[in-house]
Parts: sequence; C-alpha cells; structure tokens
Amino acid sequence: MSLLMVLKGLVVLFLVLASVPCVAAELVGRATVTDGDTLTVAKQRIRLWGIDAPESAQQCTANDGRPWPCGRRSAAALDGYVLDKTVRCQPKDTDRYGRVVAECFVQGQSVNRRMVRAGWAVAYRQYATAFIADEADARQHQRNLWQGPFQMPADYRRSKREQAARQSPVASPPAAGGCRIKGNISREGRKIYHVPGQRDYERTSIDLSRGERMFCSAGDAMRAGWQPAKR
Repeated sequence: MSLLMVLKGLVVLFLVLASVPCVAAELVGRATVTDGDTLTVAKQRIRLWGIDAPESAQQCTANDGRPWPCGRRSAAALDGYVLDKTVRCQPKDTDRYGRVVAECFVQGQSVNRRMVRAGWAVAYRQYATAFIADEADARQHQRNLWQGPFQMPADYRRSKREQAARQSPVASPPAAGGCRIKGNISREGRKIYHVPGQRDYERTSIDLSRGERMFCSAGDAMRAGWQPAKR
C-alpha cells in the first residue's frame, strides 16, 4: 500500500471521528447534597436530569392539613440515599447556571427515578418525560409530597420571582434605548447574558443591586466580562 493511500485513509478516519458528537465523561465519586435535585460529584455541581424537587424553603401540606418542610425533607432523603455510596453520573446537558445536567446512579439504580418514585420530586416535563410513570405511581400511593396539596416547584419559584419583582422597583428595569440583552449573575457568580429569543430570556429578571445590567449588544456584554448563555 502506497504512502499516499495510507495518508488518505487517515484523513477519512479523522473526518469520521470529527463528525461523531463528543460525549461528556462520566462523573464518579461520593456525593454531597445541596437540595432534592442538586448534588456535587467529583467537584462538579450536578442538576438531576428530568426531575424537579421542592425548593429548600418550600412548605407542603400534610394529609391532616398541617404544613411541613418538604424542601428540607427532600434534600435529607437524597442525602440519606447517596451517603457514603459511590455515585455515577452520566451527563446529558449543561443548564443556564453552568451546572452539569445528568442522570445519576447508585449500584446501577437511577437516583433520579428513585426520588420521583418515592415522592420526593416530580417529573420535570419541560425537559424530559422519562419519569412520568414513576410520578403517577407516587401520586397514586400518596407518597411524601403527594400526601396532601402542594405547589409544583417550578410554580413556587415563579411565584417567588414575581413577588420579588413587585417588591423591588429595580428587579426588572425597562430596557432603555433598545438595550435588551440581559446580563444575569448566577448563584455561582457566573456572569451570563441572554438575548431575546433564547430559552430563558423571558424568565430572567435583572437586579441592579446585585450588579446585573442590560446591554445594547453582545459585544458590549462580552467586553464587560459576561459570557453568552448556552440556550
């Protein structure tokens, strides 16, 4: 075989490999828990894919009508399940806060599915449908969240944002002079800008007191140290 043919074969192989999407590496290790759908493995903050757990401060209603701290209990349930165990997380995406979105496993069993089936989280239908049947099973047997009425976590977060916007005159400033790019600062301190039409643009509020701001162009935002949102 001539050298030219070998080189041509290597070029073809390179082009084929380059066309295959890159799959993020599996994250493996002991986990620390932030809340019912967020943990840290191998120094990576991970948002559990396809599920939504109550926020830390969220209250739910027991079957006898009394309120109970479902957000804290959900986090405690996840912590108890992964404590001192090896957790394997398969990345699927990255969210607007820079967290890895993944399905995680303990001894081959899906942590995401377990949280929904145990009634400590709900299926996050906006992003996945994999756990809808598990949610239905938890609801049928009135497990944990489903023992009484509660506000869906996404609705709870939305109501809190709207309440904050009503109470703070700087929470959602009008776009002056056509400057409509929103410079948001995540809970981890990352500076991310959102342009009209992106997935999270409408639900992103700007709080000037936190250093967030509006930009007139993507170039202005990048020069000021903001990075583009992935979606």
